[in-house]
Amino acid sequence: MKTKKVCLGLIVLLLGTATTAFAAGGREDNSGIFVWVFLGFCALIVVAQLIPALMVLFGLAKGISSAPVKEKPAEEVVSN
Repeated sequence: MKTKKVCLGLIVLLLGTATTAFAAGGREDNSGIFVWVFLGFCALIVVAQLIPALMVLFGLAKGISSAPVKEKPAEEVVSN
């Protein structure tokens, strides 16, 4: 009997603290179409800036990982 009271008290305590969260309700977003168009435009700018940055990053990684190029001595370049 005592464990039933403890369990019931624990359930009431947990549900009692959760009721304030349920009372707040869902968050309503009253943003119009112009807000979403603006956010989409901002995302488009970010993506457009990421493409060249990634190309430079991959080019840098390729340049570092490739074997060094042997240069011809200056005498051979002049004779050709």
